[in-house]
Amino acid sequence: MASSEQHYSLPLPSFDRPVKLLIVVAPYYRDIADNLIAGARATGEAAGASVDLVEVPGALEIPTAIGIAQRMGDYDGFVALGCVIRGETTHYDTVCNDSSRGITLLGLQGVCIGNGILTVENKPQADVRADPNGQNKGGGAAAAALHLIALSRKWAAQTKGIGFRA
Repeated sequence: MASSEQHYSLPLPSFDRPVKLLIVVAPYYRDIADNLIAGARATGEAAGASVDLVEVPGALEIPTAIGIAQRMGDYDGFVALGCVIRGETTHYDTVCNDSSRGITLLGLQGVCIGNGILTVENKPQADVRADPNGQNKGGGAAAAALHLIALSRKWAAQTKGIGFRA
């Protein structure tokens, strides 16, 4: 059972200049979303980041909102939060696959995103994963975004020579 396994988490990165995170959440299941947000906020603040929050109607809108904020906002990274619980139709598969694909495509373009969209079979699974004192998947998503920001800043500071090196 996964809940009894121990997992290694990287220590949070440190930053020499301010970090701005935007949490984009689909609060369809409000109690789960609130727990995810609490975990993400606490992790962002523990790393010294300022954290803003916007809500969107559903998980499918999360990548679009992040894409808009990346182009028009002033954020270093993003935390995608929400919950998709399997129902009786194939809509679950569409929402899980397409929201994940949208986030992945943004990430491949260099956008620093931590994906905390839960994809679960039932509400008890979601409750365990969202609990900031339990599996804290919201905090994990914020930590992932922070690590990507740290990497992007590290690599942006490096310069590559033009032409040949002696």
